[in-house]
This record gives sequence, C-alpha cells and structure tokens, in this order.
Amino acid sequence: MTKTARLALVGDRSPHVNSHVRVPVLLDALAERDGLVLDAYWIPTGDAEAPGAVKGFDAVWLLPGSPYASEAGALAAIRTAREDGIPFLGTCGGFQHALLEFARGVCGLDGAAHAENDPAAAADDLLIAPLACSLVGHEGTVRVAPGSLAESVLGAERTTERYHCNYGLDTRHLDTLRAHGLRFTGEDEEGGVRIAELPGHPFFLATLFQPELAGDGSRPHPIVRALARAAADR
Repeated sequence: MTKTARLALVGDRSPHVNSHVRVPVLLDALAERDGLVLDAYWIPTGDAEAPGAVKGFDAVWLLPGSPYASEAGALAAIRTAREDGIPFLGTCGGFQHALLEFARGVCGLDGAAHAENDPAAAADDLLIAPLACSLVGHEGTVRVAPGSLAESVLGAERTTERYHCNYGLDTRHLDTLRAHGLRFTGEDEEGGVRIAELPGHPFFLATLFQPELAGDGSRPHPIVRALARAAADR
C-alpha cells in the first residue's frame, strides 16, 4: 500500500488570511492534477512550541499570518525541519521567520529581532525590518539565480509573483547569513531579497512572495507542487 505523505501546515489558521483559505483548494488540485495526495494537519504556532511537534511529518509549510501567536513555536518548527532534513517551505511571514531562525540558530545572532514582533528592538538587532514601500497587494518580477533550487523548481530565471507583506530582510545582515551557508537566489528589480534556500538540505525554500495565491488555485504554483513532491519522495 502506498503511504500518503504527511504535511504540517504551521500557522494560526484564520478565514481572514487569504493564504489559509487557499490551502484546501491547492491540496485538492495537487491530488487531482498531479496525483500528489497529502495528509495535511494544521498546527497552531502555540502548539508548535512542544518538543517534536513537527517530527514525523514529511514536509513543513510555515504559512503567512504574522504576527504569529507564538514566535517561539514558528521558530521551533523551522529548526526541526532544518536540522532533521524535513522538506520546508516558508512563505511571506514564513520567509521572514526562516531567516530569523537561521540567524539565531546557525549564525549565533541571539539578539536578531523581527520588527513586527519586537518593535522596541535596537536598530542594529533588526534582522527583519519594515520595507521602504509596502508590498501589500503588490505584484512584481523576481529574478532567479541560475543553477539554484528555485530555478530548477520554477523552470525560469524570471517570474512574476504576488505579495502581501510589510517586512523584509535588513540587508546589513546579508553577508553574515551568506557566510554561514544560506543562499539568496531571488531578488526583485531593485535587488531586494525575495527567495532564500539552504544548499545541502533535501528541500529548504523560503519566499517573501506568496506562491499559494497564484491564479485561482486550480493549477498549483510550481513551488507548492515542488514541496508536495519533496514530501512524497521523503
């Protein structure tokens, strides 16, 4: 009997978050169009704080919806996926927290902060800072690095993507993150970081844009499909 891959959907589920509403549509489309059947479980960020909350899953998707009820829970889910080699996708807030977890857990930047979670943090500690221009409702071009995981998934070096965010990476920390192994493989026309990935990991991809909002959901975005395939392979 073929075993169905188990997907942990980490986030504080709400009918007011478009990405959350879109997930069931995408799961149905993945099953019907691609034969990728996923047994998906929603895990609130508060529950994700528990040791081993996402162990045993075949993939972890940290969805938008920040500020999360529990920053610690979001970071714990990312850490488990990173350390245990579980396929991981972080979109929007998931992208931001993937960088935050890497900064603290790998780079030793214990004081690294997210401005939305900790508005009183010192400027030098802000890893995730307010964007100069809000990307809420914005659509824009992303240039993808040749030879990257992102390029292999997308099948192109340019893509147009949708956003719904107000925060992004403070570029002062780029060199430190790169020096410890994180690779930035997508940027907008102005050079702003939009995709990050972790070489050597089975599948670790984070995007500031929201691939789950592409189209009407009947044709899952290549990144969403790639996560499902990575889960099935595991």
